[in-house]
Amino acid sequence: MNTATLTALEANHSWFESLDAESRSWISVLARSGIDGFVKWFSGEEFEPESVFDAAPRAMTQRISLQQTVDLVRTTTEVVEQQIQTQLPRGDRQALQMGIMHYSREIAFAAAGVYARAAEARGAWDSRIEATVVDAVVRAETDEAVLSRASTLGWRADSKVVVAIGGAPETSGVHALRKAATKLGLDILVAPQGDRLVCIFGGSVVATELHTYELICQLHDHFADGPVVVGPIADSLAGAHESARAAASGYRAARAWPEGPETLMSADLLPERALSGDGHARRTLATELYPRLAANKELLETCVGYLDAGCSMEATARALYVHPNTVRYRLKRIQEITGYNPSDAREGYVLRMAITLGRLHG
Repeated sequence: MNTATLTALEANHSWFESLDAESRSWISVLARSGIDGFVKWFSGEEFEPESVFDAAPRAMTQRISLQQTVDLVRTTTEVVEQQIQTQLPRGDRQALQMGIMHYSREIAFAAAGVYARAAEARGAWDSRIEATVVDAVVRAETDEAVLSRASTLGWRADSKVVVAIGGAPETSGVHALRKAATKLGLDILVAPQGDRLVCIFGGSVVATELHTYELICQLHDHFADGPVVVGPIADSLAGAHESARAAASGYRAARAWPEGPETLMSADLLPERALSGDGHARRTLATELYPRLAANKELLETCVGYLDAGCSMEATARALYVHPNTVRYRLKRIQEITGYNPSDAREGYVLRMAITLGRLHG
């Protein structure tokens, strides 16, 4: 029966021929174990259907798919049925036919259980690897070993990435977040850390910060209540720690600006981050933003005068002894150079913080 089963597999299933010698030997052992198990089961001996699969190593579930295992069970059952019709007395055939039908059902359920547990084990292992990768990015310990682990999860090495941090939802919410991110074309690595959820997004849709921010805004409902802070884009996973650092700093400081939007860029929180002790935010304001203003003395004086005058165009013009149109022109230039509009209360606050920190730094 075992030889007939292997012959039938080779004749009816092309995948059997493509297997290596070791995998074919496993199938041979499984077929023999299944047939021997039927003899024990039918004779009334104590028998566990899943014991049939103990003959093959755990790696079998990685080399032989569930569909192939179903083909094996079906083919073995058909061969046994044929042998019953030719090798056994006519009076025994009907009982044996009924027996093999019940037995094959038990074996099929046992195979499903084996593969289900293997899938759960792989899922749990993948979750541990994913948590390790995310933790390494947050800790700025993204070495070659971490990149290799990420590749086993299907992460593309050439993908730009961005880190977002928000409140950790219920366990089912993480699954919904993955599903929603995939629909948007985003690759995702995600791991809860205490009461916060750290997400690393990648994929071809991560191109510009504004577009990526708009995509992540659509995922806000999948986080727990509270702000979600998005870090700047990094060129690869190896450099994602900078995005994670900015996002983590922004998430800690977001409570100082509850009036802000639900989803924020880490750059939107530069003043709060600076006040909370983030040296990177202070340096950004003092050595990147402030020098753009300080390079033009007139623009710096106009910005300070305008903010001191309560954002009054006329009062600023009188204090500087210039025409209001001149003030209006200089304010426009300030916005072009810095990206911040002094007339906006929030952006004016950022400029004021930059000027203060820049002067202290100088």
